[in-house]
Amino acid sequence: MRAVCVIGLGLIGGSVLRAAVRSGRPAWGTTTSAADAAAARAAGYEVLSSTEQALERAEERDALVVLAIPLPAVGTVLRQVNRHAPTAWLTDVVSVQQPVHDSVRESAPAARYAGGHPMAGTDRSGWEAGSAELFDGALWAVTIDDNTGLDSWREAALLALDCGARVVPASPAEHDAAVARVSHLPHLLAAVLASVGGDGGALAESLAAGSFRDGTRVIATDPDLVRAMTEGNRAALLDALDDTLGRLGAARGALASTGSLNATLRSGHQARAGFYPAERAEPVRTSVRLDAGHALRRLRELGEGGAHVVSLAEGTAVAEQRPAPVANDAETPSEE
Repeated sequence: MRAVCVIGLGLIGGSVLRAAVRSGRPAWGTTTSAADAAAARAAGYEVLSSTEQALERAEERDALVVLAIPLPAVGTVLRQVNRHAPTAWLTDVVSVQQPVHDSVRESAPAARYAGGHPMAGTDRSGWEAGSAELFDGALWAVTIDDNTGLDSWREAALLALDCGARVVPASPAEHDAAVARVSHLPHLLAAVLASVGGDGGALAESLAAGSFRDGTRVIATDPDLVRAMTEGNRAALLDALDDTLGRLGAARGALASTGSLNATLRSGHQARAGFYPAERAEPVRTSVRLDAGHALRRLRELGEGGAHVVSLAEGTAVAEQRPAPVANDAETPSEE
């Protein structure tokens, strides 16, 4: 099994290191956080004292390097990759992919790179917040653009599978557009919702129940991490915000003129049903031979169509997709 070198040992990077070791891979990490380094060492994991040392070992061992750092730090670390491990196998776990792809082409062009983003986390940060089980059953995007090599994509995808995740192949741009709507926008809306609720005073705080807790959970995350994520995906997030403001404006207009929110609520109720597949339905399986010339294109088509790669073996990728549930128009939104 290919060794893994993790740069950054916060929530996600620390969980990647734990999960890689759990899978049987040799693995080590490094971090600029003295607290995270001490905690990881105390837990029995190997932590090198500098990024340079970690990358030099990665070069010697032909390891897969995982960038688990905030987007603003990517360029600096990639320049170190180019100095100490210029042809390394390379992936990342950054929540915005197109800027990382652009930085790799500029700062570490010889690296064998395929981007990655696990859709998992908590509202806490740091090594202590992570676990080897964080990615079990989670989705993990492994991105494909015109510069992605099949072997590079396979190495990044194998790591995701070994960490317990299912792989979603997608282009960086399509990934960023999607997560702007289902990850970055929810963080921003949670911030607004928490502020509006807070303006309701002590009575609102005392009456806040599950819907408010669930709707604001993600903004308990470190605001600096949320800023790096959302501002790094500015263009796609602006599109999602424009869509959101248009829908909120329509809802306000309907409420003011007719007193009805029926269209807004039923549209949202139906849309949400599509995000959670029918668990009892048998998944549709598709196999893609990885020695075929069109393999990456076909994998990207499957991922962007909602399929997940669940195994890579004997030169074949196996993808599964469950049929979406049929919304029941007779159902009405629940109230608290």
